[in-house]
Amino acid sequence: MAVIRGVLDRVVLLCAVLVAGCVPSFIAQYRQRAGGRLEQVLADLSPFQQIADREHGGNLAALVQYHLQSTDPTFRGEGAALQGMLDTADRLRALLHGLDTDLYHQCAYLLTHGDVALARSTWSIYEPGFTFSSQSLLFALVLGVLLWLVFLVVWHGIAWGVRRRRRRALTGSSHG
Repeated sequence: MAVIRGVLDRVVLLCAVLVAGCVPSFIAQYRQRAGGRLEQVLADLSPFQQIADREHGGNLAALVQYHLQSTDPTFRGEGAALQGMLDTADRLRALLHGLDTDLYHQCAYLLTHGDVALARSTWSIYEPGFTFSSQSLLFALVLGVLLWLVFLVVWHGIAWGVRRRRRRALTGSSHG
């Protein structure tokens, strides 16, 4: 059993380091996707910004309010759609700003403020990669070792429970 655990824990350590080493490439692809979405929203808003420049002194919020205050339901619907695009642009800018830091803080930011739909769409086309920067290698090693330690705790916890159960079974059968 010790040989199996010895081999298994080394396999788990290696796999954990490799998986952890792919996290930076996921974050990079997530950032690229968020940046692409922001560029698209800004491109979609561009004609409206030109109208706001001509009719509302460049104030896009004033153009949105003009649409929202209209009695025409289609025009009000356009105002709501415009406001949605502005909100999306603000959210994406904040997301990209939050990711403009080191790898550890990027992970923390994604775990606390990440866009789940954006993460899913990134995951659906994710191409694993292993970055060989010093920060990425250290991250892979630290996270891999932490995952390995979790494995060891679980392994030893299960082994302890099995041993305890066997002792109880042996003690119970000798008293009967």
